[in-house]
Amino acid sequence: MTEAHAAARGAASVPVVVPSAARPDDDLLVGLNEPQRAAVTYRGPALLIVAGAGSGKTRVLTHRIASLLRHREAWPSQILAITFTNKAAGEMRERVEQLVGESARGMWISTFHSACVRILRREAQQFGFTSAFTIYDSGDSRALIKRLVKEHEGDAYGLTPAAVQSRISRLKNELTDAEAYARQANLSDPAERIFVEIFGDYQRALQRANAFDFDDLIAQTVYLFRAFPHVADTYRRRFRHILVDEYQDTNHAQYALIRELTRPVTGGGEAFSSGGMMIFEAESAPEVEAASLTVVGDSDQSIYAFRGADIRNISEFERDFPGATVVLLEQNYRSTQNILSAANAVISNNFDRKDKKLWTDVGAGEPIVGFTGYSQHDEAQFVADEIEALHRRGVAYGDVAVFYRTNSQSRALEEIFIRAALPYKIMGGTKFYERAEIKDALAYLVAVANPSDEMALRRILNKPRRGIGEVTETAIARYAQEHEISFRDALADAPSLGFGPKIQAAIVQLDAVLAEASALMLPATGELAPPTVVAEGLSLLLQKTGYSDALRASRDPQDEARLENLDELVAVAREFARNNPEGTLVDFLTEVALVADADDLDDASGSVSLMTLHTAKGLEYDAVFITGVEEDLIPHRISAGEPGGPAEERRLFYVGVTRARKRLYLSLAMTRAQFGEVTVAMPSRFLQEIPAELIDWRQSPGDVNSRGGMQSRALNARRPGGPRRDDIPALKPKSTSLDRFPNRVPAKVRDNSDMELAPGDRIRHDDFGEGRVDAVTGEGAKRVAHVRFDSAGAKKLLVKIAPIEKL
Repeated sequence: MTEAHAAARGAASVPVVVPSAARPDDDLLVGLNEPQRAAVTYRGPALLIVAGAGSGKTRVLTHRIASLLRHREAWPSQILAITFTNKAAGEMRERVEQLVGESARGMWISTFHSACVRILRREAQQFGFTSAFTIYDSGDSRALIKRLVKEHEGDAYGLTPAAVQSRISRLKNELTDAEAYARQANLSDPAERIFVEIFGDYQRALQRANAFDFDDLIAQTVYLFRAFPHVADTYRRRFRHILVDEYQDTNHAQYALIRELTRPVTGGGEAFSSGGMMIFEAESAPEVEAASLTVVGDSDQSIYAFRGADIRNISEFERDFPGATVVLLEQNYRSTQNILSAANAVISNNFDRKDKKLWTDVGAGEPIVGFTGYSQHDEAQFVADEIEALHRRGVAYGDVAVFYRTNSQSRALEEIFIRAALPYKIMGGTKFYERAEIKDALAYLVAVANPSDEMALRRILNKPRRGIGEVTETAIARYAQEHEISFRDALADAPSLGFGPKIQAAIVQLDAVLAEASALMLPATGELAPPTVVAEGLSLLLQKTGYSDALRASRDPQDEARLENLDELVAVAREFARNNPEGTLVDFLTEVALVADADDLDDASGSVSLMTLHTAKGLEYDAVFITGVEEDLIPHRISAGEPGGPAEERRLFYVGVTRARKRLYLSLAMTRAQFGEVTVAMPSRFLQEIPAELIDWRQSPGDVNSRGGMQSRALNARRPGGPRRDDIPALKPKSTSLDRFPNRVPAKVRDNSDMELAPGDRIRHDDFGEGRVDAVTGEGAKRVAHVRFDSAGAKKLLVKIAPIEKL
């Protein structure tokens, strides 16, 4: 966190209050509960709506916007509402229009990135960019960084493109640019010096390409406001009501952007008319107070720290905005009380949160079902059998979801689902706009819209194959650098580069096609291109470059699907034309570039949805299965070494639980194959935080008598101790059909915080037997014992929760 960010958090917190300023004659308040009404009718400088899962936050936001418009307390153009996905923005816009009609048009309802793009398209010339700048997605950025790492021989110093990209992204989200970082870096470290050079070259390459990466969109807007106060004042005067959804997921750059927009006007600005209201220019403008800020979020659902989200943005909101009002939304309209009671019990173990209890008036509902399988395949079989049983009882496959912590867990589920002929879809897999053929087609369009974009031109240089290899590409780039011209201009100089006739002809033909497409898609100043120009230009490029013909001529069966994807992209362009009659090529590329992960999730209607817990955020299903509820999975083993890691893992589990409307299943396996080894799993500590009476436990059946009379304590139904992991046999028990099983709950997680261990100590482990401690590393809850077991070999154990005792 920067000093400026920390300094903004100095004011004391104020008590939580729930105002009740309802207007009984306002139909916008009909059907709202008291806290919801208070949020809708609040009029003041700052409002925090702590919205529990399923508490109707979108309804509150849309009714609040509609209330401002209905009572003429704001013009549509004075409202900026920020969401995290384009889909959510579209839904919010539609719902407001349903409430107040066409008067809602003119509002800015968009994502952070979309709002910043609109500002930068208008203001980019302030710092040397044109309005036709390209937006680099993660793949584009990594491709550029990969080339730079190779040029600087960064791999010799342990620098990988993925690691460099992640580090640059983190620095940008902290509003640290390349020059600022270079001033504080330890340049005596060779790896650090190489990273600084790559970071600087990366930014210069973006500048030359007239391009921003995703992190730049927000960071550069913040820099714009700070460097040009008159520009900042223009937007401060414009936006009088700012509303931000999912505030717990904001990072420092997003936080800083909101702070900039909600500062008092410092003087200056530019005049423009909006909705019949004149915004004055410069010194003639009257003094304007800071915009009213409304944020909606829930610290209990903050699960994106790995993306830079800072939970303190919401937990310390009252310090940032002294005098802020806080409204708690605790009534849940999604889940049954049993599900909510489990969620409340788990999340109450986190301390960095507003205390709230979700409740519902729909009744207790069915008990949560817990299941312990002998292996992940037993667990997957149980899930499949239960889904089939639900389907026979009338639950649609599309109303069922299976969650897991890591993508690798889907393998066993997919194997069983395929055998059972269960329809399923993996959510969050390869996105449409990440497919190679789609990125190729878009690169052609980018090369037309922004001839300075070297990355786009390099991508299409030999697609389809033209005989232009890496040596030729490097020679063109070197020629451009030596003559201080763009890569595109270097292509036009192909006859001067000394290539053979075949390569020269291929380059000339490509340059001619790009010029023809430019003439079609970029009309002269003052002229308006026809609405279908993007679709027509795309079709022309695919045809005249031979891209489509190359796929048709291929014998690869996958190329037929690639052709269908390209046809779909043309259809997307036509739909864009219908929705945006005056939309330009740049507008189309912007819309495509800003499609978020959640916007691009495949439709899984008619299929069971399989996804990670992170992907599940914002979704809901009648029946939810959370699998692998085990230590080292949820909470994930990496979280033990991260500040706040276990608390975030608990929030992640809480998010998964609260996605369920009617039925919730929690499952685990006693043995699980990971990284080529079969390991003995331990029930997650989160299971111990759920009251026992809420869960109906079942277990994997097995012919225990066939194992030499070893009626394993791990399979015994017992309260409150089982299932324990003692004496788990090495052989998988014979599985039978999964019917009802005796109730049982997982063993209570150990707490060895006070256990003293030193090298040489002998210990006994429930599964590995006796062994000798070789070393103890770490401190407190992060102590790790390095143990050499007599029969199991060397192991590393987290002392706090390991099932061990000293001998």
